[in-house]
Amino acid sequence: MFIVRWILGRIILLLNFVFAPKKRQRPQDQQVIVDQQTQSLALYQYAACPFCVKVRREVRRQNLTINLVDAKQDEHKSVLTEQGGKLKVPCLRIEQNGKTQWLYESKAITSYLNERFA
Repeated sequence: MFIVRWILGRIILLLNFVFAPKKRQRPQDQQVIVDQQTQSLALYQYAACPFCVKVRREVRRQNLTINLVDAKQDEHKSVLTEQGGKLKVPCLRIEQNGKTQWLYESKAITSYLNERFA
């Protein structure tokens, strides 16, 4: 089963690379503001997870510079479970006004990104 999942993961990554969406073009001053706003965001994800790929494609489409965190590494995995409440990816960590919000589910994350940055 591991080999099948590994092969499917590599196919997903290859297709994502070949058919990568175009980045949104903004005026430079607006892009600087968006880059400052995205400094408080972090996406906990696995490289070959199809739902994580979906979110990363939206991040690219919106031309956002969100910190990508590999949730398979032990230190990030423990942060995700202790602070976020569960080990589930993709998960968007949102820090605003001294509060931290953990947003799960790829559809909810893409909706949040579209509402805030589109």
